[in-house]
Order: sequence, then C-alpha cells, then structure tokens
Amino acid sequence: MSGSEQSHILVVDDDARIRTLLQKFLARSGFLVTPARDAAHARVLLEGLEFDLIVLDVMMPGEDGLSLTTSLRATMTTPILLLTARGEADDRIKGLEAGADDYLPKPFEPRELLLRINAILRRVPAVPTKAEPPKTIHLGDYRYDLSRGELWRGKELIRLTSTEALLMRIFAQRAHEPVSRIELVEELGGGVAEAQERAVDVQITRLRRKLEADPKAPRYLQTVRGAGYMLAPD
Repeated sequence: MSGSEQSHILVVDDDARIRTLLQKFLARSGFLVTPARDAAHARVLLEGLEFDLIVLDVMMPGEDGLSLTTSLRATMTTPILLLTARGEADDRIKGLEAGADDYLPKPFEPRELLLRINAILRRVPAVPTKAEPPKTIHLGDYRYDLSRGELWRGKELIRLTSTEALLMRIFAQRAHEPVSRIELVEELGGGVAEAQERAVDVQITRLRRKLEADPKAPRYLQTVRGAGYMLAPD
C-alpha cells in the first residue's frame, strides 16, 4: 500500500499549526488526510470512517496519546505512529508497549515522517490471491494461516497489529530458524540503533502475550541466545 493508492490517514494533534502542516504535506504526498484536534474528536471520526494509519501526538490535553493508543488497541489493529516531544528511549518504549507500531520524536523532518508512514503501510498484510494454497502452522491451541496472515485459536481470530502480523509472517516463513534482532529491525523498516532493537523486543513481548500460555516461559516464540528469536511450531 502506498500514498498513490490514496491511503487514508488520521492526524491527531492539539496544535492547529502542526495539523495544518501535516495535512498539506501528506496530501501533496498522495494521501487522503483527516485531522482531529484531540482524542475525543479522533474517537468520533473513528466511529464513522475507516483509516489505514493514525498519526497521533502523545502530549495532548485531556486524554493523551498513550491512553488513546491503549484504548484503541482493545478493538482495532489500525497502525499507529506516535509523535512525541520526549526524546528519552524509555518514553518511546512505553508507546510501543501501549500498542503503537512506531514513534517519531519532535521536531522531525517531514520526509522522515513520510518514510516511516510508508514503512508501516508496507507491513500491512496483503490480501491473498484465491489461487494460493492454504499453509497452516500449528502452535498448540493456535494455528497460523500463512497465506492469509491470520492467527486463530479455535474459532477465535486473534487480533494482530500490522507489526505483529509482519513478525508472524517472518517467523512462520523461517520456522525453526533463528532470526536476529538486527534482521528484524531491518524488516520492520528501522535502523540498527539499540533503541530500535529494544523496540523489537517490546513487539516480541506483545506477540508472546497473544501466542503463549506463559509469555515469560515461551514455548513457541523462543529466544535463541546469541542468535535472536525463533518460531518453533508443533
């Protein structure tokens, strides 16, 4: 998915100047953009419109971006990119733990925002072709449909964010093979800085909570000392 396909982005920021700048810049880049002035306004828009991605400011009056992210993740998997004035890595990690797909500290270059947005949209699972044969991996009570990018527990479809879905596809395609953290950072569209590797660790932790009976003692999404992570299906 790319801007040329008119991806619809929700921009949530209490600063009217930033909202206007982002709306103009992203529109020139080929996106359909809808602005929201705060979390409450965003909730109203989300009830009536479908979005491909949410660009969300963390520091807002009333309900802040972290709280809104946590709330939205309970019901939807729409990718979320957080904008934050806080430069500390721990604050960014909190955003990923809340369910965000990526973060960008302020001030930022608009071109970098565009690169991050396109990287996130590329993670969204593609619609499978009907001719593609089903490929299923079993993980205890769970099964992962590789052709559709879906994780099931019995008849229950487990909600995965775009980042979690991409991680599952990477691991499933390389089952029983360790994948390094640096490889995962590159697959997710980031650099190789320590903070980015920590971000991968956070996403792995979130995925384990959905996949493992005991996330602290993972059976299927294992840590391979010195080599990275590995999916070990039945």
